[in-house]
Amino acid sequence: MNGFAQEAEKEFEGLSTAVMSGFKPELLPVHTALAMEFAVFDKWFASIPTSTQPNRSYVHSATSNGLMSNVLSELFKGFPQKTIFDSLDESQLSFGIYYQSVPSTIIYNSLRQLKHITKFQNYDLLFKQHAKEGKLPNYTVIEPVYFDSSILPANDDHPVHDVSNGQRLVKEVYETLRKSPQWNETLLIITYDEHGGFYDHVPTPVRNVPNPDGLNGPAPDNFPFDRLGVRVPMIMVSPWINKGTVVHEPNGPTPDSQYEHSSIPATVKKIFNLKADFLTKRDAWAGTFESVISARTTPRTDCPEVLPSPPASKFKSSSSILTKLLTCCTSTAQDKKEITPQILNPQLEQKSTNLSEFQEELVELCKRLYGPDNVPQLNMQTMAVPEAKKFVESTFSNYIKSGAQALEAGEDETQQWYCR
Repeated sequence: MNGFAQEAEKEFEGLSTAVMSGFKPELLPVHTALAMEFAVFDKWFASIPTSTQPNRSYVHSATSNGLMSNVLSELFKGFPQKTIFDSLDESQLSFGIYYQSVPSTIIYNSLRQLKHITKFQNYDLLFKQHAKEGKLPNYTVIEPVYFDSSILPANDDHPVHDVSNGQRLVKEVYETLRKSPQWNETLLIITYDEHGGFYDHVPTPVRNVPNPDGLNGPAPDNFPFDRLGVRVPMIMVSPWINKGTVVHEPNGPTPDSQYEHSSIPATVKKIFNLKADFLTKRDAWAGTFESVISARTTPRTDCPEVLPSPPASKFKSSSSILTKLLTCCTSTAQDKKEITPQILNPQLEQKSTNLSEFQEELVELCKRLYGPDNVPQLNMQTMAVPEAKKFVESTFSNYIKSGAQALEAGEDETQQWYCR
């Protein structure tokens, strides 16, 4: 595996230092504690060698529907494919998406049906309450804060956000679940959609990786979706996992199967014995991880109730460029350089006030919630983070409020819902 530093230098001079660096365990005490206490995977790969939204789609639907990059026009249309949420719904199992600013999962057309409006729950208002009352759904997705502000800092570990806030989120989620009456029925999965350009030495798998649905990427490359992406961190937490578990390659279902994002819907299908078939050829091929929680006959009683607190950040969020967890927590501290607080390039500082590519996508998704005939005209070239944050949060609040009113009024639950 090479080319990481060269590609980084094409972006900004000096960026190669960043992509070859990483965090010492003491700077990520929450991830470190969970990896030591529960299970860490050393061969979990992104589903395709590309960016955020295509890889997230494999988590939820085992395909990106032919999308190879974050193309705003395609994202604006919404994704038409079937998701694991649909499969759960068909088996009359519950799911919930707890969001903190706006849920990126609203990209799926099926989730925009009016009947699913109540599946989107405000994390700050309801997650702790539902956990305390033992009312968390069968399948839960937690979406972090994607827009930075002084009142509510971003905690999604996306550059240029401060990773200490991401640590606090994971700590809060774990400790909430640990106190819940549902703890002995819980598996918490912590992962990243892609590697963010940071170095890894493990080659990406290319052998017999199936194209999910027969779709290829756009010309001129026509990528056939026949290889995986770079490794990403994967930590799993449950009282049914033995302390210090390290998971390597899967045992099937084929000799070439690997752990990748499609392993999540594949395992959900197995654990819940879903009536629906696999979503695509990819989740039918991906390794499943139910064995990780089946090694014990009784749940552990020694799981920590409280995790260590992350250290106070050494950086302003605007200069914290190294905000992706580089390697699985099994790496030793001596293997990687410690991050330093200097700004690597003045251009990086400037980028913090402008929208990231992912934030632009979220704005585009929220524009679509007004319907095809009422799309607001916004200039994302000049839009700053505070303006975007206000727009997406007010739009989604309106979407949820008007949808709830429509449900109460008895409107058709199968209709695609738009803001009113």
